[in-house]
Amino acid sequence: MQDFSYQVRTKVLFGRDTECKVGEEIKSLGGSRVLLHFGGGSAERSGLLPRVRESLRAAGLPFVELGGVRPNPRLSLVREGIDLCRREGVDFLLAVGGGSVLDSAKAIGLGLFHPETDVWEFYERRATARGSTPLGVVLTIPAAGSETSESSVITNEDGRKKRGYSTPFNRPLFAAMNPALCATLPPHALACGVADIMMHTLDRYLVTEERSHLTDKFAEALLRDVIEFAPRAVRDPADYEAMSELLWAGSLSHNGLTGLGNKTDFAVHALGHELSGLFDATHGATLTAVWGSYWRYVMDANPGRVARYAREVWGLSTAEEGICKTEAFWQSLGLPVSIPELLGRPVTEEEIGEMAVKSTFFGRRKVGVFKPLEVSDLERIYRLANR
Repeated sequence: MQDFSYQVRTKVLFGRDTECKVGEEIKSLGGSRVLLHFGGGSAERSGLLPRVRESLRAAGLPFVELGGVRPNPRLSLVREGIDLCRREGVDFLLAVGGGSVLDSAKAIGLGLFHPETDVWEFYERRATARGSTPLGVVLTIPAAGSETSESSVITNEDGRKKRGYSTPFNRPLFAAMNPALCATLPPHALACGVADIMMHTLDRYLVTEERSHLTDKFAEALLRDVIEFAPRAVRDPADYEAMSELLWAGSLSHNGLTGLGNKTDFAVHALGHELSGLFDATHGATLTAVWGSYWRYVMDANPGRVARYAREVWGLSTAEEGICKTEAFWQSLGLPVSIPELLGRPVTEEEIGEMAVKSTFFGRRKVGVFKPLEVSDLERIYRLANR
């Protein structure tokens, strides 16, 4: 087993009606004035936001609200939230929603804690966080795993750049996870969430050297569990058992457990982020659109690793069979496995060049660990996915 350091500080409240406990949780953690951060109108119409407000009032906690978070959360709203929190004296953030809301709240927390630094500097790797504003979560979709992870991803409208920033300070202090809150999710949104869950483990699974057997077996079991329960949940989001499995898998897939002891690759996320940033495409669908092309391009770095995935997750003999079976699974959920399927058209050579350069932060980094990629490699992968 390789050496590692691992710490998860998030308290998980899992089960029915856990959203009604958030007020007492925040009060027990010392919060005195709360920002309630959320997305669109569905949380209001479903009765979730009224229940959360009542929980805050019952705990005697004053709060201000900021809605309007969109998929691929915007830097402009983050800055608006930072300014609002400073004016109102907010000392605790409560995110109600999915990964986009959580990412936005994490960015607000970073900016609020560092008044001397523009928050985008963290995402451009020009500043390092020293802390963040305390954050709690009410989760409404199994997907990003942001409720227990240290990552946050924000889109800067200026230049259409999508960047992630990871720090232990991003981890929420608690997460209320009620599978019943996911019962009205649209099938496509849930399918995209399934892709994100799987990718958070797949992006940790590609390693050039063998790692802990337990970590491998845990990752493989998680993937098999998602493959088993995802079709049920997509057919019927009110299936509490299936949704429970996905909701918990989403957290475990992105809290670090499935990659302990090795450097994580996340090249597929880098490729997908540029598709989201340039075309405002849904995150999970951008990942499935490029995943197969990426794995085929890099698997010569350790063909046995990809073959193990095929064998242990799908019960198949060869690496190519495993990749094809995964793509067929995503297609069965209505997800794309190429860029033309994602966008309705191929991308141009100019767009390929722009995305490849942006992925490397304009030449400041290589992408990936399994097989570090230059701009020319990224261009080839985008072309493979463009067929």
